[in-house]
Amino acid sequence: MAKIGSKEPVSMLIFNALQERFPDAHCELEYNTPFELLIATILSAQCTDERVNLVTASLFAEANTPQGVLDLGLAKLENKIRSLGLYHNKAKNILAACQVLVENFQGQVPGDVELLKMLPGVGRKTANVVVSNAFGIPSIAVDTHVFRVAHRLGLSTGKTPEKVEDDLMVLFPRDKWSLLHHLLIFHGRRICNARKPGCEVCPVSEYCKMHREEDGLVSQKIRED
Repeated sequence: MAKIGSKEPVSMLIFNALQERFPDAHCELEYNTPFELLIATILSAQCTDERVNLVTASLFAEANTPQGVLDLGLAKLENKIRSLGLYHNKAKNILAACQVLVENFQGQVPGDVELLKMLPGVGRKTANVVVSNAFGIPSIAVDTHVFRVAHRLGLSTGKTPEKVEDDLMVLFPRDKWSLLHHLLIFHGRRICNARKPGCEVCPVSEYCKMHREEDGLVSQKIRED
């Protein structure tokens, strides 16, 4: 499906419009190494990137390697990340992941999704974030923002993050995957938020499935009234 007068598919019209609106779309977690990004992404579950960045600035100043984090121990690590949600489980997973990295990967973070998923606390979303941003491997990490925006725009009807990822990979060229992830997150955080999407300032409202459906309902109600 393409816009009238355009040879481009709607998916790329959406991509281009979002890129024009958010030319600086990027990973908002602050990191210097693949390991720092791995830890920051684990910590970001149910927490804002801004809060994570405050915590990791202090944490990484003291320990920014797997062995360094192991040397902290559970109590000290928990104290470092206590202001974040689920800090106890996160601390246990981080220590367990660090142990695996030291024992099986010579303390290095692997640049492979399947190997990363072997680490405690690391699912497909976290693995995709790491390989995409730290290793430059095209990937689409599907978090709550990507999942929500993809459904609202009509880019996917998938019931799981994995299915949404599959749908997006079919619609977009591989070299666009990583930037697409950032564009959908920026759009979801700044305009298409969960409770009250800003449709009146949305750069892709003309392509949006949810917006078209709501416009149709409003038009129908006006006719009925």
